[in-house]
Amino acid sequence: MHGELDKIDTPAVLVDMDIAERNIAAYQAYCDSHGIGLRPHIKTHKLPSLAQHQIATGAIGITCQKISEAEAMLSEGPIDDILLTYNILGSGKLSRLTGLATRTNLTVVADNAAVVRGLSDAFADRPPLRVLVECDTGAGRCGVQTAQAARDLARMIDDSAGLIFHGLMTYPPADAETAVDEWLHDARTLIEAEGIAVPVVSGGGTPGMWRAHQVPTATEHRAGTYVYNDRSLVTRGTCGWEDCALSVLVTVVSVPTSGRAVIDAGSKVLTADLSGLQGYGHVLGRPDIRIAKLSEEHGVLHADAIDLGVGQKLRIVPNHACVVSNMVDQVTQIRGERVIGETKVVARGTVR
Repeated sequence: MHGELDKIDTPAVLVDMDIAERNIAAYQAYCDSHGIGLRPHIKTHKLPSLAQHQIATGAIGITCQKISEAEAMLSEGPIDDILLTYNILGSGKLSRLTGLATRTNLTVVADNAAVVRGLSDAFADRPPLRVLVECDTGAGRCGVQTAQAARDLARMIDDSAGLIFHGLMTYPPADAETAVDEWLHDARTLIEAEGIAVPVVSGGGTPGMWRAHQVPTATEHRAGTYVYNDRSLVTRGTCGWEDCALSVLVTVVSVPTSGRAVIDAGSKVLTADLSGLQGYGHVLGRPDIRIAKLSEEHGVLHADAIDLGVGQKLRIVPNHACVVSNMVDQVTQIRGERVIGETKVVARGTVR
């Protein structure tokens, strides 16, 4: 490695803006061609500037997971449409939610009556809040378990003061598009039979992003990781190494044996997420190297012949890019081998 990148102190999280912008444009074009509204999840990059770029490219709005994440996204300018895909509970969070709703067109989700009652109490004397029923279509996380339960909760929302039933939302299992579509279609049909409109059906996830058109019941798709991509997505065949905008620049600090080297990035930067893979990332240009072990500040590399020198720099594509973004105060934006500069990760640590 040489040039401007070699002057960066390590470990550093690099984001190649040429690749990120290309990823944004490519998936927006896909969604446009299939008549799908793209609502990117910003948990991957956590940067208001990239959220604004996604919207300027054609996104219908953004997805955030927590209230604080949405607040951070609004810190550098208005965003007209935000979906919060998390059950909101507790007086403190509901108070903040009412404030957030005055700053953007806000939609939230619910999968149980307790959440609906809390939302209704908070918004009974305010402009009404849009609510989607979250559905478990097989991923085994949050969500009502049956289409009938979705209908019943939709009816409750429709009858609740301060709330507007706005549709359905799911985080689907991978590679199950037909079953997911059938689930959502059945739920929509039951709700519409009650005389309740279902204007939005929100699906999502980057693993199945290129098959979103196989869920025709969905009106919008929430991909997040696509903006950067990572090793897990390359392994799935969703993208190639050339589509990975985020990498971690590291320095070799020790070469104890001919088959082992140690780098200056451990679990605090690369993340211990395995995502079902062997090892903790992919060393660009050295597919023979396995990142075998992480401690907090060290990464241990194994290869039959490590062939690395102390002080040498490497770039690693992590298993899971989203977690890496949340581990650092800033990322270094680059374009190819040219350094643009450091950018604060504004929504880092926004877990409430």
